[in-house]
Amino acid sequence: MIRVAILGAGIGREHLAAYQFFDNHFQVTHVVDRDTARIEEIRGAAAFVACSDIDSVLADPEIDLIDVCLPPNLHKDICVASLKAGKHVICEKPLATSLADVDEIIATAAQVNRQVFPVFQYRYGPSLTQFRQLLDSGKCGRPLVASLETHWNRGADYYSVPWRGTWQGEQGGAVLCHAIHNHDLLTHFFGPVSKLSAFTTTRVNDIETEDCAAISFQFESGAVATSSITLGAATDESRLRFVFENLTAESGRTPYAPGSEPWTFTARGALQRHDVDAILNDTYRVYVGFVGYLEDIAKHLKGQDNTAVSLADGRRSIELVSATYQAARTGEQVALPLSETFPLYSSWQPGAA
Repeated sequence: MIRVAILGAGIGREHLAAYQFFDNHFQVTHVVDRDTARIEEIRGAAAFVACSDIDSVLADPEIDLIDVCLPPNLHKDICVASLKAGKHVICEKPLATSLADVDEIIATAAQVNRQVFPVFQYRYGPSLTQFRQLLDSGKCGRPLVASLETHWNRGADYYSVPWRGTWQGEQGGAVLCHAIHNHDLLTHFFGPVSKLSAFTTTRVNDIETEDCAAISFQFESGAVATSSITLGAATDESRLRFVFENLTAESGRTPYAPGSEPWTFTARGALQRHDVDAILNDTYRVYVGFVGYLEDIAKHLKGQDNTAVSLADGRRSIELVSATYQAARTGEQVALPLSETFPLYSSWQPGAA
């Protein structure tokens, strides 16, 4: 049994609900929040200790895993402290708010031989499993182009939380906190980015950080992609389209769990319709979102076959954010991968470079 402490009762609510699918793998023993009344709002029938002291949880030898659901500016310090306390770590996005901080987490995890799992729950669901099965068939050919739309609605009520929309609290805007999941899916299916260019702007809300962006990517494979981002849409919708030589895959419009609804898979060339149908008609159990994400973590920690999100995946996501902010501010293409000599390596806060 993997004993878990959840830090933060905001998004921690969704994590708690997902853990309850796996009472044979996980036991949530503590939920920590400065506002203990908020913990009681999410308790339901769950039996755990509610507390406000993170240090006491880190010092508890009975806890195996710390699940970090706190504001982004706290992620690095809590991850490092949890690792040094001998715990495995799950960390909500973004894993950290600079490449330097990510590399400190990576170094600490290696030193203490503990695992860190960045949260990218969008990867999980039946349609995305089908997509991976089609790619694994070897008949889809080279990736050609992709287009992403992260078109969501965020207004004054969302930004009434004091730390949101600020560089100090949220550490970034729509690029960091909203499109990061879709960008993870982009690199998950298309591979490493070799260069990008970007525009970011604030056009919807009276906030410090960006709420609109347009990004162009080129991949090591030679494929290209675009990402359109806004928090000023009438509704929350995401649309993902991936074009390979012999397959075009397109999502629905579900914003937060793209794998939960059917995708459209259209064959071309060497990939025949019957190849696609054979995979789409196959039946297998696949969990969606946080539930699928946690199932893979349990398998990883038990030494079973898995596709758990890796610490390297988390670094790659922060690398894309760093490159996007640099490209938007300089008007230049940014080549990847990024090293310690990159101007925004230690911070992408305005004026830091």
